[in-house]
Amino acid sequence: MAKPAKTDRKAVIEEMRKKQKSSDRRRGAVIVAVCAVVAIGIVAAAVVPILLDKRKDSKFDSVALSKIGSAASVCQDVTTKKADGNSQHVPVDTPVDYSTAPPAFGAHWNQAGLAPASFSRKFYTADDRPALEALVHNLEHGYTILWYDDTIANDKTALNEVEAISRKFGGDDFRNKFIAAPWKSSDEDGAKFPDGQHIAFTHWSAGGNGETDTSKQVGAFQYCSAVSGAALSAFMDTYPYTDSPEPTVP
Repeated sequence: MAKPAKTDRKAVIEEMRKKQKSSDRRRGAVIVAVCAVVAIGIVAAAVVPILLDKRKDSKFDSVALSKIGSAASVCQDVTTKKADGNSQHVPVDTPVDYSTAPPAFGAHWNQAGLAPASFSRKFYTADDRPALEALVHNLEHGYTILWYDDTIANDKTALNEVEAISRKFGGDDFRNKFIAAPWKSSDEDGAKFPDGQHIAFTHWSAGGNGETDTSKQVGAFQYCSAVSGAALSAFMDTYPYTDSPEPTVP
């Protein structure tokens, strides 16, 4: 009678072991599944924004500059102001008090790799924008700068349009002397954008292509209530990089 009892106990223990192994396998499968879901979530968190950015970028790939943003009618007429500061360099880190918002000319910094800002960069945010004194040197070299204020910076759609415009100026062609940069509230020192205007184009004109008389230099300004690739295109046709004090310098 003892043998059957012993055999029964072994059978029960073996059954318990099988159930434990089965439970362990299920628990292991659940852990693996949870880890997989977490891993997928981490990857998705990193990849999805990139894919969305690429989709955002590609949205404007086949769109002409003049078709990005609003019609040119959102912009005021171009105005000019007699310019000064040609070849007037001040020591780096010396602030310059510019009388216009934003500047189109004036004294500026001069240091290789810093001022003027790199030709390869076409778009800046408030976090990485060069100093005004560096960007004014870019203007002297023929750049057109599109300045955008906090209203545009805080509007995702409008800022995407500004970025899309900046991408139209890639490559090493001198005709692509363009920068989009924020006009920050900290830049305002008495001078401000006109009421209701959130975009500004500026260019340092020599007074016409090939003009060498510095007395004819002017700063050109155009203010807009919204982003307008059409207005920018027309502005840059009127004021090409060749119409500047130092057009042959990058």
